[in-house]
Amino acid sequence: MAYDFDLFVIGGGSGGIAAARRATEYGARVGLAEAGRLGGTCVNRGCVPKKLMVYASHFPEQFVAAAGYGWTVGERQFDWPTLITALDREVTRLNGIYQTMLEKSGVQLFRHYAHFLDDHSLVVGEEKITAGKILIAVGGKPVKPDIPGIEHTITSDDIFHLPEQPQRLVILGGGYIGCEFACVLQALGTQVTQIIRGDKILRGFDGDLQSEIQAAMGHQGITLFPHSEIVAIHKTAAGIDVTIATPEKQEHLLADAVGLAATGRRPNIQGLALENTGVEVNQGAIAVDGLHRTTVPHIFAVGDVTDRINLTPVAIKEGRLLSDREFGGKPGLMNYDNVPTAVFTTPEMGTVGLTEEQARQQFGEDDIQVYRSRFRPMYYTLPNLECRTLMKLVVQRSTDRVLGAHMVGDHAAEIIQGVAIAVKMGATKADFDATVAIHPSSAEEFVTMR
Repeated sequence: MAYDFDLFVIGGGSGGIAAARRATEYGARVGLAEAGRLGGTCVNRGCVPKKLMVYASHFPEQFVAAAGYGWTVGERQFDWPTLITALDREVTRLNGIYQTMLEKSGVQLFRHYAHFLDDHSLVVGEEKITAGKILIAVGGKPVKPDIPGIEHTITSDDIFHLPEQPQRLVILGGGYIGCEFACVLQALGTQVTQIIRGDKILRGFDGDLQSEIQAAMGHQGITLFPHSEIVAIHKTAAGIDVTIATPEKQEHLLADAVGLAATGRRPNIQGLALENTGVEVNQGAIAVDGLHRTTVPHIFAVGDVTDRINLTPVAIKEGRLLSDREFGGKPGLMNYDNVPTAVFTTPEMGTVGLTEEQARQQFGEDDIQVYRSRFRPMYYTLPNLECRTLMKLVVQRSTDRVLGAHMVGDHAAEIIQGVAIAVKMGATKADFDATVAIHPSSAEEFVTMR
């Protein structure tokens, strides 16, 4: 049967665009459906605008530090609308770049939603389209918990579009999104309160890193309620009244017009009409094998919609590998071991490999050696600011292999990106020790720990 396209991609985010462009390099006829802005979560409401907000939030500390180096800094004033306008302008610019890339690649772009008619057929807008292979790359969407009054909250997607800066903000959730925005907004002058169900933020990360960042956030003035949850939200004339249940009692917090629900994201599969196909869903995510195939062999899925490792670079790599295999005849499997990641809190976290807890569970207490270094970087000595950096290596005794490398501190993401190469290659602690340090730098601690 002749199809309209060799590959049709549903979703114009990082993974979908990467797969589409790579497939055209092998001569495939490719179509892509995206009703919203191109670039997906990362470009429009995730990594890019968030990181720009992080940059904005660092200036208050830099102004203070400048005085220690002899600079006189004049009157300072932050203007929220200026930042939000600049963010939107940059996102719009990036959208245009993505559209140009697709056009130059020869990908036919459909600015509509798409849903399945059957295993080979889609309705895109009002048009019926057929494809030999179909890729689902629709990403995820924020989840709002079932709490009375939750309609009065915003999600992490909405923070970039607030016309005014909230002066009082309640954040529900201790995941990386909630923690990042807590640090950003607090530094920009918002009074932030964060509600978490457990005793620590950033569940799933190394325990030392959790503790280090949580303590730093408290030092910055962020109020944290552990072992607590929001039980009701009411809109009042004075703002939003948030009722929280703590281990001791119920308390009321007054938020400034909004509260931020940051309790995670889930695959965005509603509206795809998957019931018209043989594609199976497992716990809300599209089930795929190691080749990113669904239960229908010619229908694939990559990125957050599969709920594996929900990171932009992972989705991009999955998409490119898929097209390499299906259209370029190049075998290759995605390796999910030792994927580095960062959390852009203040201070920043970078991490790769096993946490200390995971390593001890996997290899046993006696086979794990942990190296730590905690210090004040040179940058903060003249301003006399108490900003600490933590670095940590998790090593297997029997092999001397570095199982995990973790850092909290300035430029942690930049430093861990390089360290991740060594960890991915199976470097040993002896390899780290044999590497000459760059002095003076924070990064040198990774090769001088004893």
